[in-house]
Amino acid sequence: MRVSTRSAYLNGLAAIQQLQASLDRTQRQISSGRRILTPSDDPIAASRSLELREALSRLQQFGRNSTVVTNRLSQEESALAAVNNVLQRVRELALQGSNATQSNESRKFIAIEMREHLGNLEQLANQKDGNGGYLFAGNLENTQPVSRMGSTFTYNGDQGQRFIQIGEGRQVADSDPGSAVFFQIRSGNGEFATAAAAANTGTGVIGASSVIDPTLYDQDEYTIRFADPDNYDVFDSSGGLVASGAYVSGDTIAFRGIEFTLAGEPAAADEFIASPSPFQDLFSMVQNLANALETSSNSPESRAAMANQVNAGIMNMDQALGHILDVRTQVGSRLAAIEDQVDSNGSFALAMQTALAEIEDLDYAEAISRLSAETTTLEAAQKSFVITQRLSLFNLL
Repeated sequence: MRVSTRSAYLNGLAAIQQLQASLDRTQRQISSGRRILTPSDDPIAASRSLELREALSRLQQFGRNSTVVTNRLSQEESALAAVNNVLQRVRELALQGSNATQSNESRKFIAIEMREHLGNLEQLANQKDGNGGYLFAGNLENTQPVSRMGSTFTYNGDQGQRFIQIGEGRQVADSDPGSAVFFQIRSGNGEFATAAAAANTGTGVIGASSVIDPTLYDQDEYTIRFADPDNYDVFDSSGGLVASGAYVSGDTIAFRGIEFTLAGEPAAADEFIASPSPFQDLFSMVQNLANALETSSNSPESRAAMANQVNAGIMNMDQALGHILDVRTQVGSRLAAIEDQVDSNGSFALAMQTALAEIEDLDYAEAISRLSAETTTLEAAQKSFVITQRLSLFNLL
């Protein structure tokens, strides 16, 4: 086979360039610590590496989302804890004001403090987060959620909740709308509320109430009317007679699966109402209590009327406290869910990083051995190339 001098030169040069390219690739692998420098090095591994990096990127975003939600829910929890403390104090004041030893003047001072707490509750309902958005405005973060016009409190936000993704297929609400927190509280005992008619002239005072048989309670409105101080009749909303009974102060009046205690001496034609618990806002509950304590009570009848209003207000405070506790429980559950998801995301990220390292990371021992072999091979090729290029027929003469 005849090989021209030019062909020998070109073939030798191509071989050296190929060895230099291999050596350069090995050097870049060692300097970067990565086995795959370009997708063409290992197309299948490069594709898997891309998928893993995208998954890790999502997990990092979930981590940032979790931090945002945790901060906002923590702020909500702090606000609700403050609301709970205020309501506890209002309840204590109501119990203090209901004491028979209090005078009209001392009760008015109690009402003044209660109204200060009412302003505090309004401020807490309009609490802002770290970014300047209102916590309890739903999706309308730039709208003040609670406003007051005279004795009326209004919710200006919406009913929405912003859900933020913290994991694959898992979202968590970062707040609660103020309508659900402050404006949807059942009054009374949560099932029905009792009240004395405004026109009563006796001294009957309503006490504790409860549902004793839910299967019998039909959510109707009932009127307990006294024919005389010792006897009463119970009528439903259509005027039908439901029950009758003799009365002694401190008795429990029971009918249609519900009961409540009554003390004092009702007058003939006095009425007491038992109706399904309506929704009431927390602010009006506190305001009504303050109004009741400011009412002058200079006679047994007026003191009984005030006692009925204060007792109803204390029951409302109990419902409000229970409602706030329920909301705080939900917030706490979300915070616990976020913590669990963060731990789960961390485990997934560790597993993905391990898999990614197995695909991309360089085996330094193998690479350094290969670099040494490629260096030796290149040096030998370069020396042989130089030698062969000096060959000539004239050297034999």
